[in-house]
Amino acid sequence: MEFSSKLLEKAVNEMAQLPGIGKRTALRLVLHLLKQPSEQTHFLSQALTTMRDDIKFCKNCHNISDLDVCEICANASRNHKIICVVEDVRDVMAIENTNQFKGIYHVLGGKISPIDGVGPSQLNINPLVEKVKLGAIEEIIFALSSTMEGDTTNFYIFKQIKECNIKTSTIARGIAVGDELEYADEVTLGRSILQRVPFENSLKNN
Repeated sequence: MEFSSKLLEKAVNEMAQLPGIGKRTALRLVLHLLKQPSEQTHFLSQALTTMRDDIKFCKNCHNISDLDVCEICANASRNHKIICVVEDVRDVMAIENTNQFKGIYHVLGGKISPIDGVGPSQLNINPLVEKVKLGAIEEIIFALSSTMEGDTTNFYIFKQIKECNIKTSTIARGIAVGDELEYADEVTLGRSILQRVPFENSLKNN
């Protein structure tokens, strides 16, 4: 792709680094920005810079937040004795959109995947185990995607907490095996949360 401007080329190359954005789409977006009033582009760049510099991760659940403790963890009306374990913040958003879950979350930040070099120490697993060991948690809901990596992560955590005598469950298999949680429709995901099953049952089915 030939560019008449090095500035344009640099902007397109940076835009093309975003997931799902190829060079042609990046060029179309950059040219669109050029057609807009300059202040609109400045607003966009300022919003991105401010987000990157000032955004926090909740010290309790590791969800994205503007404050040290996210709105969900700070909400006294939520059931803080039930924790839904998810892979990333997109899964929190997906479950919250169902309006079916009234507990709190724990964001792992990924899944155990030896082939990708991701082990338990790279994830937020130890803080979860420590929460359970404190004795204030009644139930852990495993809501990771139904993939080999997700099942491996669920089982690893289960082994760490199985002596703590708390209820462990997993979302019902209304979510197809191999599907990512964020792509499930809200009705199916909501029903999967409500119709969760004991985690031990999922082990017998595998």
